Amino acid sequence: MPANTVVIGVDSSTQSTKAAFTDAATGRLIAVGRAPHRVTGEGGARESDPEVWWHALREAVALGLKELGGLGVGSSAVTGIAVAGQQHGLVVLDRTGAPVRPALLWNDTRSAPQAAALTEELGGPDAWTARTGSVPVASMTAAKWQWLRENDPASADAAAAVRLPHDFLTERLAGVAATDPGDASGTCWYSTATGSYDPELLDLVGLDAALLPSVAPTGGTRVGSLTASAAAELGLPAGIAVAAGTGDNMAAAVGLGLGGAGLLDHPVLSLGTSGTVFAASRTRPASPALAGFAAADGTYLPLACTLNCTLAVDKVASLLGLDREAAQAGGEVVVLPYLDGERTPDLPAASGLLTGLRHTTTRQQILGAAYEGAVVTVLRALDEVMRACGQDPAAPETAARPLRLVGGGAKGRHWVETVRRLSGRPLLIPAATELVALGAAALAAAAAAGAAGAEAVELAAGWQSGSGRELEPVERDMETWERVSSVLAEVSGKRAA
Repeated sequence: MPANTVVIGVDSSTQSTKAAFTDAATGRLIAVGRAPHRVTGEGGARESDPEVWWHALREAVALGLKELGGLGVGSSAVTGIAVAGQQHGLVVLDRTGAPVRPALLWNDTRSAPQAAALTEELGGPDAWTARTGSVPVASMTAAKWQWLRENDPASADAAAAVRLPHDFLTERLAGVAATDPGDASGTCWYSTATGSYDPELLDLVGLDAALLPSVAPTGGTRVGSLTASAAAELGLPAGIAVAAGTGDNMAAAVGLGLGGAGLLDHPVLSLGTSGTVFAASRTRPASPALAGFAAADGTYLPLACTLNCTLAVDKVASLLGLDREAAQAGGEVVVLPYLDGERTPDLPAASGLLTGLRHTTTRQQILGAAYEGAVVTVLRALDEVMRACGQDPAAPETAARPLRLVGGGAKGRHWVETVRRLSGRPLLIPAATELVALGAAALAAAAAAGAAGAEAVELAAGWQSGSGRELEPVERDMETWERVSSVLAEVSGKRAA
């Protein structure tokens, strides 16, 4: 590809949109535009107006173009665009393509009862994982659709189209209703076993397949071209390639060079609003403890997500009147910072827990214990991800593989120290900070080049966006691990591991 070819990778997350203008040949970030989102809701509710995402995309692209122009590069250099979006959100559109109501977001826990009912109705967790790779929990789109049918039937009845957040934006760009296997696999009505929507599951939730987008072979497949109207709104050339795009976790995997043409069975821990662990694998995951997703390139992405990570720890720091970096090891204190319920383990009605206080306990130790509670929770999930990849998490060769640490928390000294101490693994902290957007850019580059979508991983691996600082392992803190695990086992009714 020409050295001056530019592609745009869009990261439309829970809180904001980032548009990364990327040199398609080298993966170098040339310009980045950002715009915030607005999330509303109290208690278990978390909603956003999808139109806010589109306005934020327009603003982010405009800011990126302005920065690009300052470097002497015009919009005519842009040849492709792809969107990576927050997973699971339920977007319901009317016949004009306008949202019927605000979207239900992934971290909206009101659909927990519907998730439990769906699980039992099909015959239990194993019946679901055999088909979709995942068991319905409150975050999954099928549970949200069922909640909508029961609690807002007028909106469900008015639905002329049902989309995921990234699907909604892709359709605005290309005028084509399309998704990819990765994001579709987070709905619980797409089967990773068959690679298509499951008619029986659609019947189970009362959803007509005609309301859903078609599924492209990969996230890097070209599904259309930027329409004239979208081009006018964005200030981009009409007709440039629009890739199918994918979910944010799948795009991060692409940005790290994980997949069939890159690294397989190498673990990633993302420290963001949620704590996420995943690995790309050729082994189809079917564990009730995991989300058994498809990846954007035709492989699989076993993943576990905890609801409470950096945001929860920051809240504890705020309550204690401390800077987040003022933490110390927790000592005897255990904090389970489940301030928004919890997804892994599946405790949607949970709240935060503090135990083990002594007269000698300090605020700094309580904050450190919040870090430890969040990290132990997500590392326990990591062990299950490695098992799903066919790896023994306790085997020396598995433990020797660097744990790639990404997300906002990877910039925090105490987050890194706590993960290092409680995992006992070598860490690799990639230098690139916009991995979701870079993964989306690789999908856009593949689409613009007319390549098979699976080649996006090979392209991103060549960019070396997953390289960075390496930290040697330290002795694992098993005392803290066992203390936190025993409390977690007691409150969740499960044996500590």
